[in-house]
Amino acid sequence: MLDVDPLKMPSAVLKAYLVEKFRDAIVTRKLEPGVRLNETSLASRYNVSRVAVREALMQLQLQGLVTNSPRRGMFVSSLSDTDTQKINSLRIPLEGEALRLCRSHATKQMLKHLENLVIQMEKFEPRSEFESAELDLQFHRAMWGYCGNSFLAKSLNSFVPIVFAHRALDGMSDERLRWTLRHHRLLLEVIEGKSKQSPEEAILVHLRIGYNEPERFSTFSGKPVKKKQHSEDSTTGKKRKS
Repeated sequence: MLDVDPLKMPSAVLKAYLVEKFRDAIVTRKLEPGVRLNETSLASRYNVSRVAVREALMQLQLQGLVTNSPRRGMFVSSLSDTDTQKINSLRIPLEGEALRLCRSHATKQMLKHLENLVIQMEKFEPRSEFESAELDLQFHRAMWGYCGNSFLAKSLNSFVPIVFAHRALDGMSDERLRWTLRHHRLLLEVIEGKSKQSPEEAILVHLRIGYNEPERFSTFSGKPVKKKQHSEDSTTGKKRKS
C-alpha cells in the first residue's frame, strides 16, 4: 500500500519519490543486480505513467545504479570486484588527462568552484553512503566538465558512476567516508600546480584510499608511486609523513 497518492504529485516531486523508491529497492536487493527493469510493470505497480518511470530510471542511471543497454532496456547495475579494478585502471590515464587539461585551462571561476566543492567535502558529515558518493561524484564530474574535451568527459561519465554507486551499496564506516571525501584537496592541488605528483600518480593515490589494487589492469600495476612529503591525517588533523 502506497503511503501517498502519486497521481496528486507534481512531476518533480513524483520523480524524486520514484527515485527514492527504486533506489531503496536496489539497496535492499528487492531489485537484484542484473535484473531487467520493465517500465510497464513498474508503472503499473506504482500507479504512474511509463514516462515518470523512465525519468526516474534515467536519474538512477546518472547515479550509476541503473545501466541502459541499447535495444535491451534498463537493468540494475551489476559489478564484480574484477570489473571495479578494470574500470579504476582505466580511470588512471583518463582522469589523469582530465586533471592535466584542467591545469592547463584553469580559470579563477573553475578553481573557485572546485575549491568550494573541496571545502564542502571537508566539512561534510555523511548521513548515508549515497550522499557521500553523490558529493564525491559531483567533484569528479566538475573536473571532467572543466577539462575542455567533451568526448573525454562523456567517456568518463559513461562508465565511472557505477563504481561510485557500488561503493555506496557495499557500505563504508563514517570515518572512512570522511577520509575519502577529504582527500580531494590533493587532486585540486594538482590542478592548481601546487603538487609534485603527476596527474596519474595523484589519481592512483586517490583511488588506493577506497579500493584494493585499482591499478591492477593498467601499466601502473606493481610500480611505486611518488607521494607527497607530508599529508594531513583527516582523522587527527596532524601532519604525517607519507
